[in-house]
Amino acid sequence: MKKYYYPLVAGLMAMAVCACGGQKSSGESVELTGAGATFPLPFYNMTFEGYSATHADRVSYGGIGSGGGVRNLKDGIVDFAGSDAFLSDKEMTEMPAVVHIPTCMGAVVLAYNLPDVVKLNLSGEVIADIYAGKITDWNDARLQELNPDVKLPAKKIILAFRSDGSGTTFVFTDYLSKVSENWKNTYGAGKTVDFPVGQAAKGNPGVAGIIAQTPYSLGYIGSEYAFAQKIPCASVINAQGEAVLPDTKSISAAAGEIPQDTRCSITNADAPGAYPISCFTWLLIYKEQDYSSRSEAQAKATLELVKYILSDSIQQTTEAVHYAPLPKKAVELSLNNLKEVTYKGQPVLK
Repeated sequence: MKKYYYPLVAGLMAMAVCACGGQKSSGESVELTGAGATFPLPFYNMTFEGYSATHADRVSYGGIGSGGGVRNLKDGIVDFAGSDAFLSDKEMTEMPAVVHIPTCMGAVVLAYNLPDVVKLNLSGEVIADIYAGKITDWNDARLQELNPDVKLPAKKIILAFRSDGSGTTFVFTDYLSKVSENWKNTYGAGKTVDFPVGQAAKGNPGVAGIIAQTPYSLGYIGSEYAFAQKIPCASVINAQGEAVLPDTKSISAAAGEIPQDTRCSITNADAPGAYPISCFTWLLIYKEQDYSSRSEAQAKATLELVKYILSDSIQQTTEAVHYAPLPKKAVELSLNNLKEVTYKGQPVLK
């Protein structure tokens, strides 16, 4: 599993450990296993390595896509799943009660490879029509209208999309369904969508790889992968009519009202300065932790890990890997929801 690191990450994690008062325990070690979303993988790699370095418990996480993570949780073979898409009401009825814990905020960006083009504006309707196969050339009149000062090439647009069940795909298509009636009625939103055009690739790293290596390409990826590989990404017209680039400030601006269970979509937020394809990403855990012969120690270790991620010191490290920290309300709701988690019917947190 590929890991993304930055020179200042080690220092930031050391400061976070000091702030958390983390020290290795001499007690029994617990092995925690998670799987799912690749979107937050750089943040999780950084955070889980820091946690394992300062606690007796060990944490491993496989970036297999949100859909795969949910399947693993359904099968009872992981302690937690990572997902960029909250479970639908239907999905919630198909599993034992699940608690959603947001871990950070991020963005799905439109990354592109256009020689000599350093700035690109896109609108939701245009993005939807590109992915629907209605706009096929970079110098299409609608694209040129959005970019009057840019000479766009007379080349075909080479599209990339996710082949695996993906929360990133859900966030992207959720946005397209809000801004395009045609997209909503023809393709809809989901972790997997029947894209009519483009090249399929596995995971955010796979799509990012296609874009980085293919001139005249365009694809949707988690913002971190664009930043890490220095792939340009487009400004997207938001609900206020502003062309906005994704960054910590514009992602944070998209956070609105958060329900008690934290399941919410923040795409196409009607707020000044908001990047329109912003999202939360979640860890999913069972409300009743007694499953698949798990021990009470595993249940306690799972919740301690979650509390560590929600701590101020760890939230402050999100920007080091190009994510945004959670709003205080999201942290408060999550900590309160953890009080409802049980083992053999008894609260795990005393």
